[in-house]
Amino acid sequence: MNIYEISNKKFEYKIYNIKSKYILQIIFSNFPKSKILNIIKYNKGLQNRLNFNIDDYKEYSEIEIEIIPSKNEYGEFININNKDDESYFHIYFNDDKEETKRINLNKKDKASKIRIVIDYQIKSFTKLFYYCKCIEIISFNKFHRKNIINMKRMFSNCFSLKQINFYNLLLVM
Repeated sequence: MNIYEISNKKFEYKIYNIKSKYILQIIFSNFPKSKILNIIKYNKGLQNRLNFNIDDYKEYSEIEIEIIPSKNEYGEFININNKDDESYFHIYFNDDKEETKRINLNKKDKASKIRIVIDYQIKSFTKLFYYCKCIEIISFNKFHRKNIINMKRMFSNCFSLKQINFYNLLLVM
């Protein structure tokens, strides 16, 4: 029996024994594209059945930011105002593959860089680095701005910030 579980924070669906691509496409036709991407991004079975192109996901995909912390200052390196959004910020210290949910840096961490991967659900960067005084360099390694609607006061009061790099800035209106 094929069971596809479709879930997000608000809804949970189970699709039993649906092998027809046509029926699946009808089911998913009621969802906006960004919601479909959220539902199926980890489900290879549904991706195959829906003939979903991974490039469609990349269009909305991650923003990857690398931060070099200051040697002198410790504290926040990212300002997440909405706790509901926390699961869409994936944070890694140095080259570690293990994700951390912490948004603070202390001397014991010995972090030489912080990598933050931000899913497409995030629509606003308002005050993203607000008062994050431990940041020296911010590099946007991947940045597709299609879903970002607000960047107000993004770098306000970043007193240690010396450099901002945009390597792959793609502005799409």
